[in-house]
Amino acid sequence: MVHQFVRKEVQWLVFALVAMNTSLTANAATLLIEVKGLRSGKGDVHFAVYNKPNHFPTRNGKVAYGNVPAKAEGVVIPVKGLEKGTYAIAVFHDENRNDEFDQGLLGIPLEDYGFSNNATGFLGPPSFKDAAVKLQADWVRTVIRLD
Repeated sequence: MVHQFVRKEVQWLVFALVAMNTSLTANAATLLIEVKGLRSGKGDVHFAVYNKPNHFPTRNGKVAYGNVPAKAEGVVIPVKGLEKGTYAIAVFHDENRNDEFDQGLLGIPLEDYGFSNNATGFLGPPSFKDAAVKLQADWVRTVIRLD
């Protein structure tokens, strides 16, 4: 009798865990970031994804980030497991693989970079609003052209 009770409790626990995992992944979406306009296939393409305007594009507040090897024809970066919502993306081509966004005098970028929606800013990065990408489906593709 106790054995049957324990087995039913374990079955319910397994069912609950599976249902919880399914509901968590049901809301997860994938953002496909396609980066074009690389000047070479050297180095890496770094990316950072933000979901809050006050963090974009800083070192803090990234919800996803990383890098992939550069290819002259461009790269596609799948960012999986995001909640549906609004995001802004920053990318740069780290040709020398020093893991830094190299800048010269007065902060002038020495490496190619870009933002979602190909948004541009004046004497600085664009606003979150201008770079915003809505992730409302299971996956969304956005293309960023490097300058």
